[in-house]
Amino acid sequence: MSYEKMGSGALDYMPCRYEDSGLIFRGPERDLDARYNLFVGGTETYGKFMSDPYPALVEQAIDKTCVNFGCINAGVDAFLSDPAALVVMRKAETVFIQVMGAHNMSNRFYRVHPRRNDRFLDASSVMKMVFREIDFTEFHYTRHMLGTLCARAPDRYAMLRDELKQAWVARMRLLLNSIPGRKYLLWFSAHPPSTDPGMVGLGPDPLFVDRGMLDVLQPLVQDVIEVVASPDALEKGSEGMVFSDMEKIAARRLLGPAAHREAAKAIVAELS
Repeated sequence: MSYEKMGSGALDYMPCRYEDSGLIFRGPERDLDARYNLFVGGTETYGKFMSDPYPALVEQAIDKTCVNFGCINAGVDAFLSDPAALVVMRKAETVFIQVMGAHNMSNRFYRVHPRRNDRFLDASSVMKMVFREIDFTEFHYTRHMLGTLCARAPDRYAMLRDELKQAWVARMRLLLNSIPGRKYLLWFSAHPPSTDPGMVGLGPDPLFVDRGMLDVLQPLVQDVIEVVASPDALEKGSEGMVFSDMEKIAARRLLGPAAHREAAKAIVAELS
């Protein structure tokens, strides 16, 4: 069952497409002929289980069209590989790009689905040679695959992690350089960016992205807006989210409405 349709009886995300894009975005669909701010990102930007994700809250606060370009589980590849999406980004007055994890991205070790970037498709010959004992046919999702490699071969996993970090910086630089207008990076997480580039384990979301990687991209944007959910927001958790009993566990893994309000407040302050 697709993410867009799960729980549709409880919350209507009004999924839509823009131009000739193959990606499905959070609605309602906006008029792109008017001036607009654009919010690019993954599940948090899309606002899974949220009636008012932070792009909608920003729109309410500034009374200006804000287009939600969030896609469930998207990585940077989803947007770079979609020419129509890039056209919409180039026309925006201001673009806010959520810092997405480095794991949902094709690289020289493995390939992901071009639109559903969390889907693991296959391992390269390099990957199979490095991890000879692993049967990659048993994996369907990147996080499951990486967690297994981390547990079973931590030394070789570190090499893979470093490759993903380098590829992410290169891919993000390419995306930012393709957007001529005003643009910001948005760090939206329960944790501040790590200062340890060799963090053990998978680490917190956004996966593998650290302070040094953001510093490299800083000159390409107006600013990096850092929103770290407050203890109060984290304590409130999924309070105010809309989900079924079957979706309860998935909802608890996401930042809730209180955190989204904090993100909107920080973005509005920047725009002011």
